[in-house]
Amino acid sequence: MPARRRARGRAGRRSRTFLSGGTDSSTVAGLLGEVTGKPARTYSIGFEAQGYDEMGYARIAARHFGTRHHEYYVTPADIVTAVPKIAEVYDQPFGNSSVVPTYFCAKLAREDGIDTLLGGDGGDELFGGNVRYAKQHLYSLYSDLPLPLRKGLIEPSRFFHPRSGSWQGAAVHPQRVAAHAGAVRKLQSARAARPANVFAPEFLASVDETGPRKLQAQAYDSAHAQSLINRMLAFDLRFTLADNDLPKVARACELAGLSVRFPLLDDPVVAFSATLPPRLKLGHPVAVLLQGSAARLPARRDHHQDQARLRLAHRPLAAEPPPLRQLALDSLADLKKRGIVRAEFIDELTSTHVAAHAGYYGTMVWVLMMLEQWFQRRSLVV
Repeated sequence: MPARRRARGRAGRRSRTFLSGGTDSSTVAGLLGEVTGKPARTYSIGFEAQGYDEMGYARIAARHFGTRHHEYYVTPADIVTAVPKIAEVYDQPFGNSSVVPTYFCAKLAREDGIDTLLGGDGGDELFGGNVRYAKQHLYSLYSDLPLPLRKGLIEPSRFFHPRSGSWQGAAVHPQRVAAHAGAVRKLQSARAARPANVFAPEFLASVDETGPRKLQAQAYDSAHAQSLINRMLAFDLRFTLADNDLPKVARACELAGLSVRFPLLDDPVVAFSATLPPRLKLGHPVAVLLQGSAARLPARRDHHQDQARLRLAHRPLAAEPPPLRQLALDSLADLKKRGIVRAEFIDELTSTHVAAHAGYYGTMVWVLMMLEQWFQRRSLVV
């Protein structure tokens, strides 16, 4: 059999993929159809909650590439059922709530007879496909300006730069950049002071508080890169991808009873990304990846919309599903007894902080709930 036919046969057996509607998963779905000569089978998950559902973007990509599309909407009851199972499948506590839709997406595919799915993970970290890379580049340029220029002219001004037509499609307002940079500094300062307020003194005395920051600094400083964008990508390959996204998808698929492959992380693709100049990674990297391919993406959309993460599970105390709220409260009550997190902080978290900032502190509730669930699944009783 000719090599190309053999390759098509292997790809055909794996012509099924996660599809969030984002750039990376849409790229994989489109290329699958081109390589195999038949529509890919795609699987997507949604939430019936305004502001948390990205199914519309998945449907756009599915229609564009003519995929055989499958959907499932996760319910609050699904989340409650899945939490203990997810906590148990990991060999260490894992607090990324997007593992919930990932698991149900894999489960949907398994029930459809699929034994292997493809994931689009790695595209952002190789090709600069997240809008925050371009934003950080802009902020770094702003920070390099002389202080008198920033404080005396730009920040007080009402100057507005019109749409540039660049890939992120966002207007650039100097005051907005300055305000954002200041907010980031304040947030970083608040987070840096938080361990003493969150953790029990005995626990803090047994760990190196500076360890995570040292590890992050080492990864960033040791990157063999001259540009800011490539240092950021190297950092995210180490932490966002290797320590978070890949374990999330791989263990969720394991729990669902199937395996997963990541074609954008194949060695030739990684090697190709390393040859691209930084300016292309701040432009439209997927256009480079698909150059000469028939698998063009749908009409340009803002990337931050493509990656509207399914974060409903980040708000377990929002009172929409009482069983999930009760699971969170019970888990935090048990966690108080372990001498890791200050009982006063947990009380403030559930009574005050979540109401003030549901997004940020709701995420913390989820993380602490999953920590306690992991202890319980491992039979580590108080």
